[in-house]
Amino acid sequence: MTDSKTLFQTAQEIIPGGVNSPVRACQSVQTDPLFVSRGQGSHLWVEDGQEFIDYVMSWGPLLLGHNHPVVNEAIHAAVDRGTSYGAPCKDEINLAKAIVDVVPGVEMIRMVNSGTEATMSALRLARGYTGRNKIVKFHGGYHGHADAFLASAGSGVATQSIPGTPGVPQAVVKDTLLAHYNDLDGVKELFAQHGHDIAAVFVEPVAGNMGLVLPHKDFLQGLRDLTTAYGAVLVFDEVISGFRVSLGGAQGHFGITPDLTCLGKIIGGGLPVGAYGGKREIMSHIAPCGDVYQAGTLSGNPLAMAAGLATINVLATQDYEQLAARTKTFCQELVSIMRAKQVPVQLNRIASIFTLFFTPDPVTDFASAQQSDQSLFTKYYQQMRQQGIYLAPSGFECSFVSFAHSDEDLTRTLEAADKVTF
Repeated sequence: MTDSKTLFQTAQEIIPGGVNSPVRACQSVQTDPLFVSRGQGSHLWVEDGQEFIDYVMSWGPLLLGHNHPVVNEAIHAAVDRGTSYGAPCKDEINLAKAIVDVVPGVEMIRMVNSGTEATMSALRLARGYTGRNKIVKFHGGYHGHADAFLASAGSGVATQSIPGTPGVPQAVVKDTLLAHYNDLDGVKELFAQHGHDIAAVFVEPVAGNMGLVLPHKDFLQGLRDLTTAYGAVLVFDEVISGFRVSLGGAQGHFGITPDLTCLGKIIGGGLPVGAYGGKREIMSHIAPCGDVYQAGTLSGNPLAMAAGLATINVLATQDYEQLAARTKTFCQELVSIMRAKQVPVQLNRIASIFTLFFTPDPVTDFASAQQSDQSLFTKYYQQMRQQGIYLAPSGFECSFVSFAHSDEDLTRTLEAADKVTF
């Protein structure tokens, strides 16, 4: 039997760090990664033979669980027709229509291949549309690994404690202005100083890359009002929150409509895909109908389009409110267990997304998220993994409950948490 330890040793010889995305190396939780062999429903199995209850769910998009039969059937049918065309196909239109129908801020949409490609393309479009250079992003916000976004980034950048942006020239990030999430006054100051050269504000409407952080009551509306007043583009990065917070994303949940929206792998049922869309007036500036260039051979890949369309069709029949209620009850019980151990915790949750922070104080931005005790998280992570609970190996990530998670899964997880010692 091939085990994860042996595979990781081999991988390190031919893949930098032994992984193809840094957080997977599990360095911050002082363990080696597990190599997954298969997934089904809410569970996955690793090469060592162990079975886990999965709360990573491919970092969010598997809202229907692993190997959903309807999605699989759509993928298999698409494979039988061909894996890649580099040409238009009918399901591109069908998926685009499905997204336009449910996401309030999307009137036109362009398919790409990842969340990173979506955000970097939206950035170019916002600059081309406005004729301006500067953008505003938030400390701890992660919008993919394009150069301009790696100033004070969250997710793996925060997990790995990488200072600054090695490999990114200062000239590239000089037009990236930083504010604190939920600090509307700070954003107002940036607009007062640079407002007529700010092309866009990029924000996760529900921050998910500093751990889960929810927007204050007037924060998103304040950004909407500011960008409108100054003629800047408001971009919602819904790579994590899209179709998760609601079928219409965070914008549907909060009733705030951005100018552009970035979406990721969930629109392809977990396959490599992304998209950016928004107002027709802005999207019409993209080539070939406009002069802002963006292209991709695999954009609109038939496998991803088929999987995405099947996923959205199934999601439209699901009871989001019931899943949110089950997740809320689970989270309340998890907090009670931790606090009974005299462990300082805060739990942020929306819909089926949550993060457990090991800190006595509310977490409202990246600075407060960084006060979470990572040594306590490491103990929690290691012991939960030993008991068959698969969590993200970073205190700056989210946990995800899917429609596939059973009551037994949630009960077993709480029982595991109760056995954790600090």
